[in-house]
Amino acid sequence: MTESEGPPDSARPSVPSIRDEVSLDQLRAVADAYLNDVGDGEPLDPLTRALVELAVRASVTTMDIVGAERYMQEALDLGATADQVHEVLMLVSGLGVHTLFATAEHLHALTSERHNEQANSALDADQRLLWERYVGSDPYRQRLEDELPGFLAALIRISPEGFAAFCEYCGLPWKTKNVRAVTKELIALAVDATPTHRFLPGMKLHLRNAIELGAGRIAILEVLLIASHAPPHRGVR
Repeated sequence: MTESEGPPDSARPSVPSIRDEVSLDQLRAVADAYLNDVGDGEPLDPLTRALVELAVRASVTTMDIVGAERYMQEALDLGATADQVHEVLMLVSGLGVHTLFATAEHLHALTSERHNEQANSALDADQRLLWERYVGSDPYRQRLEDELPGFLAALIRISPEGFAAFCEYCGLPWKTKNVRAVTKELIALAVDATPTHRFLPGMKLHLRNAIELGAGRIAILEVLLIASHAPPHRGVR
């Protein structure tokens, strides 16, 4: 996640309503709504394609180690540095925080009810300092709030240490800046749209950011096609 590279906010399109199970077809319908007014742009270059292929295979929801090794080799052959490949792997490793995305607000609501506390009580002084340090007026954090309303506020109340660790770890690939921001957004979009993940809030967040950073329709549809062909998780020896 980016601290300083996040694109400015923009109006969000009307997207299809989704209930219960999220299918690949539904993800594509949501993407089409966002791409309605987006120009074709350029296709993925070979290196970016290799990095996206690597990402969907190295993702914790896929764990295709043989495929990941293949695309690491391909990326290096195409001129990627070890730092760039590692930054992609660091970015993808952040997928585990989706556990927090999906549960933090529910846990906070449950514990607040049990202790007869207001769920939206004011932050204490230490929490306010953490909020200003990691959120402040960052437009990227606001977009995260748009897609996952209440997550950051719940996490900082449940565990200030966890909140800080989340921000630091997820922010690292955006601080090292070995890979272009738009490429990282396309990679994050891909891993959120794989058949074994289908994480709609993240897909929408990274799709919006990729568009704002200049990705065109052709590149985004290529990324979604790569994601849709990610192999199933077969386990790791």
